[in-house]
Amino acid sequence: MEKKDLKPEGVFKFFEEICQVPRPSKREEKIIAYLKDFGVKCHLETQTDAAGNVLIKKAATPGKENLKTVILQSHIDMVCEKNNNVTHDFLNDPIETEIEGEWLKAKGTTLGADNGIGVATALAILADDSIEHGPLECLFTVDEETGLTGAFALQEGFMSGDILLNMDSEDEGEIFIGCAGGIDTVAEFAYQTVEVPDNYFFFKIEVKGLKGGHSGSDIHLGRGNANKILNRFLSRMADKTDLYLCEINGGNLRNAIPREAYAICAVPESAKHEVRTGLNVFIAEIENELAVTEPDLKLVLESESSRKQAIDQDTTTRLLKALYAAPHGVYAMSQDIPELVETSTNLASVKMNPNNIIRIETSQRSSILSARDNMASTVRAVFSLAGATVMSGTGYPGWKPNTHSAILKVATDSYKRLFDTEAKIKAIHAGLECGLFLDKYPALDMISFGPTLRGVHSPDERMLIPSVERFWKHLLDILANVPAKE
Repeated sequence: MEKKDLKPEGVFKFFEEICQVPRPSKREEKIIAYLKDFGVKCHLETQTDAAGNVLIKKAATPGKENLKTVILQSHIDMVCEKNNNVTHDFLNDPIETEIEGEWLKAKGTTLGADNGIGVATALAILADDSIEHGPLECLFTVDEETGLTGAFALQEGFMSGDILLNMDSEDEGEIFIGCAGGIDTVAEFAYQTVEVPDNYFFFKIEVKGLKGGHSGSDIHLGRGNANKILNRFLSRMADKTDLYLCEINGGNLRNAIPREAYAICAVPESAKHEVRTGLNVFIAEIENELAVTEPDLKLVLESESSRKQAIDQDTTTRLLKALYAAPHGVYAMSQDIPELVETSTNLASVKMNPNNIIRIETSQRSSILSARDNMASTVRAVFSLAGATVMSGTGYPGWKPNTHSAILKVATDSYKRLFDTEAKIKAIHAGLECGLFLDKYPALDMISFGPTLRGVHSPDERMLIPSVERFWKHLLDILANVPAKE
């Protein structure tokens, strides 16, 4: 299969164009300019708001003017993750795509199908005058991945649709009618620098090869957390010998399960052998624990050139104990929807910032607001007890399922008619912008769906090519059968 043969042609054409336009979260100016230029070229009403959200409108095809107005919604930013051995500047370099069997992926980076495929699908519809539809509004939001700031900033009256089709889901054949709300919790340790004594052995310990993934949709899969694994080994060594922590770094984004982490430490020369043998024992334990979920896990120990300074011992002790105690993973399953994670938390990143600050970022999710806040309080308590400064954000709301939705019935009937099988109706543990849209537009009738994606928020992100055509056919059939205005 070659790129020129991908179907539907229009969708993949626009997706490849989008891959040439850098669009990291909070740096979407280039893709915004691309969308505005697209609107001008197609002679479509195009507007932007103060946050950078773009709305492009298209009139109904003749005979469909009486249908309810549909909003096709997707976010234009992407998670920017790459493998350590890959050189890529996400602010300037295009995403290089390649085909592996039935999957489209990128070369060592995230693909950006989350949610570039939604953007490309909307553009393909806007550009094709042969497609039948009622009045259309295509909403492209900014900064979904690192704060939902585009959806938060959306003003009442910016759009005027009756139905919203969110195209940010990752399993073709599944229609989502609810999502989790979320909140971020950040802890900061202030530390002093101290001198490392003479005759100490310096080493770098690195955790890599983990799958990572989305902290919502993949949290139940039992994948390893690089921060937790690294800290477990450091804590074991600190219990056995005098350990100085010179540097620690793990994970990146709050909504990604951390794949890689490292630390640079020093122990007395006499403990060098104990570190090496201790690591061998630890590797055997971890590989056994994660044999199924993380077959490519690697822990690498290398000698490191000496450092003059390290984090003071008291802060190191409190940091390691807090990271050990901090929860990560699924906390509760839904009592209403089978196999749905209700509440979870992600120990996302550990970073050393200027001014002698170690910053730990975490995120909590739940379909129940009180449970979300309780999970955040649990995380705050752990780090507060360890003497860190802790704060939580304002969070974002979940989307309560509406099983009596009119557009849901259209979508399920359409899927059955097209593919002679029932679509699965689900709620998702990941966060979607839909809950925020309902805050501003409480009368909206919404569903979320999309083609099949795997490995999102990691360099393993890939999109199942045949699922895009099924998603496309389903979407066009929904648009042709939208209810009439009352």
